Amino acid sequence: MKIVVLVSGGGTNLQAILDAIDSGTITNTEVVGVISNNANAYALERAKARGIMAKCVSPRQFATRAEFEEAWLAAAQEAEPDLVVLAGCLVVIPEAMVRAFPNRIINIHPALIPSFCGTGYYGLRVHEAALARGVRVTGATVHFVDAGTDTGPIILQKAVYIQEGDTPEILQRRVMEEAEWKILPEAIDLIANGRVHVEGNKVTIDQYVFGA
Repeated sequence: MKIVVLVSGGGTNLQAILDAIDSGTITNTEVVGVISNNANAYALERAKARGIMAKCVSPRQFATRAEFEEAWLAAAQEAEPDLVVLAGCLVVIPEAMVRAFPNRIINIHPALIPSFCGTGYYGLRVHEAALARGVRVTGATVHFVDAGTDTGPIILQKAVYIQEGDTPEILQRRVMEEAEWKILPEAIDLIANGRVHVEGNKVTIDQYVFGA
């Protein structure tokens, strides 16, 4: 399976994917491109170091949002991926891209959807909201992308306990280490091996035990 990874920042989730491919945790998968809306994203350097196509498509390069979205989609289609992976991507995915890759775009969100998700919930804001609400458990979710924001079918989730003294930054790091970097590679491997099936807004996974 060929995947394109869309990123906006440092690319820690991208690195988790690359490491999982190297270790055999992800099988039958090749990263064929990394695309960022941010020219300074370190994720692009991670890709270049591995000989992977790395490309910046920034809104600043275009006169209108529509032109940017058209170029964003074209860059993804150019690599002919089987799956598009949003790994810390802060671009709102255009409906045209969702239509072009139906049930073939996945996203990692740093909370247990439907909590702390939707418009405005990204990056540290998610963890700030979780701490402000006083929840005891947070986590991460891998889901398919549809026309809404964080509303697509859920593939995998993993819980992370909030600890005394957590700051948004500490919690963000622990959610990445204990949840994001584990379930995103796992979801990619399941999809690559044909074990994920979507029916409406529900996902079924062949021979999978949740929490095992």
